[in-house]
Amino acid sequence: MELEVRVLRAAGGFGRARRLLAFASWLPCVVLGLALSSEPLLTALPAHHCRPDPALLPPALRDLRGPELLDASVPRLGPARVPSPCLLLRYPEPAPRTGPNGTGPCTRGWHYALPTAGLLRSPVTQWNLVCEDGWKVPLEQTSHFLGWLLGCVILGMGCDRFGRRAMFVSSLVLATGLGAGEALAASFPALLALRLFHGGALAGAFLALYVARLELCDPPHRLMFCIGAGLFSVVGTLLLPGLALIAQDWHLLQGLSALATGLLLLFWGFPALFPESPRWLLATGQLAQARKILWHLAKASGMDPEDSTEEESSLATELDVLFAGSPRPRYHWVLELWHTHITWRNGLILGFSSLVSGGIRASFLHRLFPHEPTFYGPYFLAAGLEAVATIFLLLTVDHWGRRLVLLLGTLVMGLASLLLLAGAQYLPGWIALSLSVLGLLASQAVSILSSLFAAEIFPTVIRGAGLGLVLGAGFLGQAATPLADVHGRRGFFLQHVVFTSFAILALLCVLLLPESRGRGLPQSLQDADRLRRSPLLRGHPCQDHLPLLPSSHCQAQTQLVQEG
Repeated sequence: MELEVRVLRAAGGFGRARRLLAFASWLPCVVLGLALSSEPLLTALPAHHCRPDPALLPPALRDLRGPELLDASVPRLGPARVPSPCLLLRYPEPAPRTGPNGTGPCTRGWHYALPTAGLLRSPVTQWNLVCEDGWKVPLEQTSHFLGWLLGCVILGMGCDRFGRRAMFVSSLVLATGLGAGEALAASFPALLALRLFHGGALAGAFLALYVARLELCDPPHRLMFCIGAGLFSVVGTLLLPGLALIAQDWHLLQGLSALATGLLLLFWGFPALFPESPRWLLATGQLAQARKILWHLAKASGMDPEDSTEEESSLATELDVLFAGSPRPRYHWVLELWHTHITWRNGLILGFSSLVSGGIRASFLHRLFPHEPTFYGPYFLAAGLEAVATIFLLLTVDHWGRRLVLLLGTLVMGLASLLLLAGAQYLPGWIALSLSVLGLLASQAVSILSSLFAAEIFPTVIRGAGLGLVLGAGFLGQAATPLADVHGRRGFFLQHVVFTSFAILALLCVLLLPESRGRGLPQSLQDADRLRRSPLLRGHPCQDHLPLLPSSHCQAQTQLVQEG
């Protein structure tokens, strides 16, 4: 059996201490879910129209008030006769008694239908990010998503170099400061820069917590604790609109979010609630710190670290065997995956499926809410379906396997998107609605399962960077939605065509993945090198697939080496 696994088992295994720490890691997900889901609320577009300008009216109409002034100043659009959001009527100068002969831009600002998403003031209303400046909203949304991507990639590599706890605490410090800076932002360019870095800090905290939780759990319990954390994150998402109703001003809302992040730092900044991952310490060869944490976990689980039985050795004995010769700490970079074809291929497939599921989600939401910009409908529907998807994964993944459920989700997502794209005008309304909801549910499940699958296939020493790349691909897919919004209906149609094609391709790629039910895999490059040099694998096809991940047909032989 793998030496690191024996050491963790001697320290109490997944006993009382590690279970309590894994349960405690759910609570920060509420705050992180609340902060990460603020983007659609802050950029919600309220119904608006130009403020009437009496100076543009003929003298006979300048004394009008109320609805009469609005009818004389703002053109009406469509059968519903709604006021135009960006135009004012123009009257000819020589003939003031005649009707309007044209339109022009707003001259006195806009009137907004408030509150919007519970806010009486938002960045959109404060800086008038509508009409000619409407392109600034997609720019801010794209910037925030790219901040998530950069945070996952850069801080994910930091998790592998400096540790999970160090990056979690650092990310919380950055997120608290940047969130407070957002609450005090006095201009849109300042807000744009702060949102970019704030998104990266939040993504880094989420990633470090995810990896640390996964490494606390033994393989049979990873799914349950990851799903539980996902449900707590949904709770934070659902609490945000209520908090907005209380705050009613986006500055105060961001200040409350920063305060909640600071409270996380106050409690989870202490090693007792968030210790360094012992699995990462063992994999990187940091003996002194690993011994201290494992000793504490063993005593907290009711075990004597120096007591051994006939079946198992004591923790002290296992640590002495593992660190014989006092090896120096050794770190690895994600670029080393380039030389490990199986893991590189699997990570690329999962990153691609995450990209597709993140990008295609907006197409389903656009089908469900095609006409007017709304907030509560898409927001609560997406959050509710995320909760349903997590529960579905909890009930099916351990029984059917990760690969089969991922394949099923990708198939449903691709077929629903293809049917909507090819025959939306011929399908009854209730069928199109059902396909949109089903596709949205499948995309949520694929996104969640891709992250869990990726976290399990990457070895401990590069797990943060590997998972960061997969999560970052999902954020990159979501960043395509604001760009498509700039081009209106044609942009959404083109995005739907592209991501539908990608979904069909992702379905074929998922077939290449090996199955993983959370079984123990080599947890460091050193262990995999030991396996590759083993005489039992000499001349075996598995030898070329290591050092990172054995292929599915090699796992049995590798298990023999590990146990031998």
